Amino acid sequence: MSDRTDEQGRTAPARLIVVDDEVHIVHVLALKLRNAGYDVRTAADGEEGCEMATQDPPDLIITDLQMPFLSGLEMCARLKKNQPTATIPVIMLTARGHALSQSDLNSTNIRLVLSKPFSPRQVLEEVERILGRASPGTTVKEAA
Repeated sequence: MSDRTDEQGRTAPARLIVVDDEVHIVHVLALKLRNAGYDVRTAADGEEGCEMATQDPPDLIITDLQMPFLSGLEMCARLKKNQPTATIPVIMLTARGHALSQSDLNSTNIRLVLSKPFSPRQVLEEVERILGRASPGTTVKEAA
């Protein structure tokens, strides 16, 4: 969870950005994550996600790979080059069979690649693991 505090000094929920051009995926993930107590913002493409993250850096980003205007990979590469957003961890969602190269991973802060279709519960578990909230026994599937 984030170490942010609100105006009353309470710990504020971690902020996430979900970026995907498929409305139903954004809706399902945002609902699952909000129900788990996260502050979730959404973007419909990589350009909007990049702008959102630059203006108010989140604790984690979940993004699709293939999107209009700016792909998830291009968005992650831009964020990695920008000092305030360089360390934001990213979970990348991809179509089955689409693999990212080691150089793609090295030029970004992608911590995990999940193939579609995925379980919203699995995404929540991975968010919690990456943000340090994983429960004991959670399995780790790092991007290699």
